[in-house]
Amino acid sequence: MIDVEEKTVIRDEQDVRKLKNRLHRMMGQLSGIEKMIDENRYCGDILIQVGALESALQSFGYTLLDKHLHSCVVHEINNGNEKVLDEVMDLMKKLK
Repeated sequence: MIDVEEKTVIRDEQDVRKLKNRLHRMMGQLSGIEKMIDENRYCGDILIQVGALESALQSFGYTLLDKHLHSCVVHEINNGNEKVLDEVMDLMKKLK
């Protein structure tokens, strides 16, 4: 599942497709915000879109964290590496 030396993970095609689809939607939102700025749209409308993008990005991060916990972390703990829990705590603090 995880190569500890290089920290790479094998994801199935469906997971990759779902993650990339979410990223593409967020990139679309970001482009939409840029267009709103170019069009001199009302600041409040732009801020609403910024909030939506922040929520989408946070949700994306939590989705990755969930997959990480159920795959990489479980694998590492099963192999006796409890130090991975320190990494999880650091990751959770960064996602706040």
